[in-house]
Amino acid sequence: MIDLSTDYLGMKLRTPLVPSASPLSQEIGSIRRLEDAGASAVVLYSLFEEQLRQEMLELDHHLSVATESFAESLSFFPHASEFRLGPEGYLDHIRKAKEAVRIPVIASLNGATVSGWAKFAKEIEEAGADALECNIYYIPTDPELKASDVEQTYIDIVWAVKSAVSIPVAVKISPFFSNLANMAKRLDEAGANGLVLFNRFYQPDIDLEELEIRPNVLLSTPQALRLPLTWIGILHGRVRASLAATSGVHDPQDVIKLLMVGASVTMLCSSLLRKGINHLRHMERGIADWLEQHEYESVRQMQGSMSQRHCPDPGAFERAQYMRAVKSLQHVLVRG
Repeated sequence: MIDLSTDYLGMKLRTPLVPSASPLSQEIGSIRRLEDAGASAVVLYSLFEEQLRQEMLELDHHLSVATESFAESLSFFPHASEFRLGPEGYLDHIRKAKEAVRIPVIASLNGATVSGWAKFAKEIEEAGADALECNIYYIPTDPELKASDVEQTYIDIVWAVKSAVSIPVAVKISPFFSNLANMAKRLDEAGANGLVLFNRFYQPDIDLEELEIRPNVLLSTPQALRLPLTWIGILHGRVRASLAATSGVHDPQDVIKLLMVGASVTMLCSSLLRKGINHLRHMERGIADWLEQHEYESVRQMQGSMSQRHCPDPGAFERAQYMRAVKSLQHVLVRG
């Protein structure tokens, strides 16, 4: 019997397959279906910092002030009606999810500033969440803001949340740091129990007929796998935090590659939205079949076996391999 279990955020999970924050967790019935299909844990859809501020400061009113003279800005900020549930509804959703399923329920907060996180993180813990994922969605636009200040914002959020709760805390970050390895180390030292690699920033589009800014959500493709695969391979063994891979996880082979470079879990969203919740069953069967065919007894046996620390060619993760890749492309062009 192949052992597919893994450890994430100090929790033993049946498999590495964890649905990430998405509309699939908005209904209790869907969460039950995720568990039945084989999900080992579930990350609930995110509660946004704007929702917390809206409750305290009547954000919806303030965002609408003075926008009438700039029609293009009317659709840029979300209105209150666009949010599914407010803070109290989100806490109730956690309670109901915990009653409905046996797998761990991981809450998700999405924000960019320290304000409000710590207090609500405590309420999330009290509602029964097994862990909390801090989805730090921060796009600096002030040209006077220094990189060190941007990085400190992340650290401050982690410190604030960790000081407020005793449940495990994962941090979902972007790859856009001048030294991602150093940033991972600092988040680890600040107390992050897990790092989720990576956040995908959704760039807006322009409706040329209506002259409006439109949100444009593009589901991930298998090619997106390369970025988390590279960095998990580099970070494995260098930080204590669990490493979760997200974006580009579509097939069993994707999961196996990420486990080999050191991922604790692989998170799915786009593939489940495209192929349905039962795609989890296909993923689990495919992982188990591959392990059996290649004479592995467990997931743990192969975790990290192809990370930078254990790879026979560590340069494959760094600049040395870049030269080889460029040379191989030149040979292809010559043959063409």
